[in-house]
Amino acid sequence: QVQLVESGGGLVQAGGSLRLSCAASVRTFSFYAMGWFRQAPGKEREFAAAITWSGGSTYYADSVKGRFLISRDNAKNTVYLQMNSLKPEDTAVYYCAAAKNRYGLMYSRAYDDWGQGTQVTVSS
Repeated sequence: QVQLVESGGGLVQAGGSLRLSCAASVRTFSFYAMGWFRQAPGKEREFAAAITWSGGSTYYADSVKGRFLISRDNAKNTVYLQMNSLKPEDTAVYYCAAAKNRYGLMYSRAYDDWGQGTQVTVSS
């Protein structure tokens, strides 16, 4: 089991930036694909971004493409989500997740372990 701890959330004005971090407590972090999902009040959890174990491939939801950037540092057991040009509709709790497999990374069912989430609020 992978323990995941997100950080970096907060309150930001529209157009601003935040960088989320997710630290994983597992020896074999580089074996896992990682994803970021988000859940806004009253809505279902949705996919935001994912990255394969090596960082060689990344995937983004259309709603964040061109504004968000996912990256990872396997030496630090950490995955990042750089969020730029933030909009009020980006307001949500952001969760990172770890997946042992490499397929279907845009779907929550592909992931085995989840963090507790970090709140991101974008004011207009």
